[in-house]
Amino acid sequence: MELSLKSKNVLIVGGSGGIGSAVSKSFFAEGALVHIISRNRPDFLEPGIFWYSCDVTQNSQIAAVSADILANTAGQLDVMVCNVGSGSGEAEAITGEEEWQRLWQLNFTGTLSCLRIFENALKKAGGNAILVSSIAGLESIGAPTAYSVAKSALIALGRELSRKWAPDIRINVVAPGNIMAEGGTWDAKMKENSDAVQQMVQQKVPLQRFGTPREVADLILFLSSEKAAFITGSCLVIDGGQTTSFN
Repeated sequence: MELSLKSKNVLIVGGSGGIGSAVSKSFFAEGALVHIISRNRPDFLEPGIFWYSCDVTQNSQIAAVSADILANTAGQLDVMVCNVGSGSGEAEAITGEEEWQRLWQLNFTGTLSCLRIFENALKKAGGNAILVSSIAGLESIGAPTAYSVAKSALIALGRELSRKWAPDIRINVVAPGNIMAEGGTWDAKMKENSDAVQQMVQQKVPLQRFGTPREVADLILFLSSEKAAFITGSCLVIDGGQTTSFN
């Protein structure tokens, strides 16, 4: 399928590992100019892929790298994918303030800051944004409370902005389920107790397997393309059928 992404300026926030790595590589394979914000240096840098070292929980760092990004893109972004986040956290129902703020900043505020800073660049290009949430933002699946609340807020943010940014910018949300990525949470759990993890997948996921980062990347690329030009304000679930009430 021709997605018409060649030479498009694509900014991926959290694009160095896991889902973000797959998204970065997939856009690059389509001929896009890929700009990556992350704390860790990607191991796949080559001409056409640009990396900006940044912790998006720190507004000063986002502001600092934004000048370079806007200079390198002539102030226009065709696509921005906000993939930053982590579900690793304490198991208490309501954690202490420090832990709550840590997860909130990582899973919500960092994305909000990037949307605020790059809104005009998206508008100039008539671009679109994709927010990576989680099925934990749709229903209770045992994830840390602060993580689930932050991911739920991302879905609400995407819906609000879809109306208030239209028709200049499209914005959609992707909610992955259990994705197996090297070095990720499920990879670590598999190494600890593979039998328990496999049993969980068999019982809770109708397709009886994990999703892959590439499958999430394929969905994001479609939403970012002209093929999805009439889609905005949607939350697309990719979870093997685990949360069927939302599919």
